[in-house]
Amino acid sequence: MLALEHVAVRYSRRPVLRDVSFSIGPGEIVAYLGANGAGKTTTMKVVTGLREPDYGRVLFRGRDVAEDSLGWRRRLGYVPETAEVYPFLSGREYLLFAGRLRSLPEATLERRVDEMLELLDLGPQRHQALDSYSKGMRQKVLIATALLHDPEVLVLDEPLSGLDVSSVLVVKALLRALAARGWAILYSTHYLEVAEGLCERVLILHGGRVVVDDSVANLRELRKRPSLE
Repeated sequence: MLALEHVAVRYSRRPVLRDVSFSIGPGEIVAYLGANGAGKTTTMKVVTGLREPDYGRVLFRGRDVAEDSLGWRRRLGYVPETAEVYPFLSGREYLLFAGRLRSLPEATLERRVDEMLELLDLGPQRHQALDSYSKGMRQKVLIATALLHDPEVLVLDEPLSGLDVSSVLVVKALLRALAARGWAILYSTHYLEVAEGLCERVLILHGGRVVVDDSVANLRELRKRPSLE
């Protein structure tokens, strides 16, 4: 469904991504691991269209997303690592604003917003300004924003950052349910236990290259270790 082919990116002549290739099929939740500076966030920017690759391409269902960038964004949900929101809007107002930018029908949007607020336990705070929200609450607003338009591909950059234990369980269950519906999910994280508990397949980026692409089970067996850590 989603594929990167020989993607390379340079910043000020310094290579950040070097010939990165991988694919994610429908129903897969794939962990994207790597040390700080390995190129994970740059990969997210390339996939989401925030940064054009210097070489290579991103494909959705076999078609270069650059040929129809607007159509690609309609099928994509993205949760960035940093929860940047408009602090003067309430949680509900922010979601309505995001849905209107995507031209969702008003009746559908109202229903989806209320469903997401209840699902993520933000119902009691729906009318409070976002500057009164905790980091975890703002993170849940970003997750809801990414899901509002029912995309087919979800790109997550540390989506559980700041969430409490119960919220983590809710979001993990939600991601499994979305994968069961056929969504392709790319999950960037530093937390090995999260990758191991949620994802069946792991990509490891090192020095701007994908050096591992395998299942969690195979990696455990190959290394003769009980965990990825």
